[in-house]
Amino acid sequence: MYSQLACQPWQTQEAALPRQGTRNRETKRRMKQAHHNLTLHSGGQGLYEVTNEIAAWLGGQPVREGLLTVFIQHTSASLLIQENADPDVLRDIETFFATLVPEDSSLYRHTAEGDDDMPAHIKGALTQTHLSIPVRDARMQLGQWQGIYVFEHRRARDERHLALHIIGT
Repeated sequence: MYSQLACQPWQTQEAALPRQGTRNRETKRRMKQAHHNLTLHSGGQGLYEVTNEIAAWLGGQPVREGLLTVFIQHTSASLLIQENADPDVLRDIETFFATLVPEDSSLYRHTAEGDDDMPAHIKGALTQTHLSIPVRDARMQLGQWQGIYVFEHRRARDERHLALHIIGT
């Protein structure tokens, strides 16, 4: 349920909220938060869905409504919210990024870690390292065909770490 706040343009929304100390049900709810680290073992370049693992953790937390942050602790992998119904979507995304950022060491100065390292950093810069997802009734408010993916940009198998944080009531 949404409530409208009548504010003058120079007022903040806080000015229109009930004063501190008012006793109504909304002001009695306490903010809570929880943290978790999730590890993924990738099999090399590709998109790896982690929606179910995140949902399983989220379902056991004391926060029913709030905001979930998912953060990947790497610069050569990233996060996407993408369609999870048709695998061709994922293959097309991989093909697009491979074409957009070729693995050709003659194009880059940073080559000490292999032909795929600098392209992995560029792909990571073009995508996201964190996602913010609304939570209601302890469930992520993803669309019907949306899933959360780790986008691995390196060819070699690797261990990837995600930091999860939920805050809310």
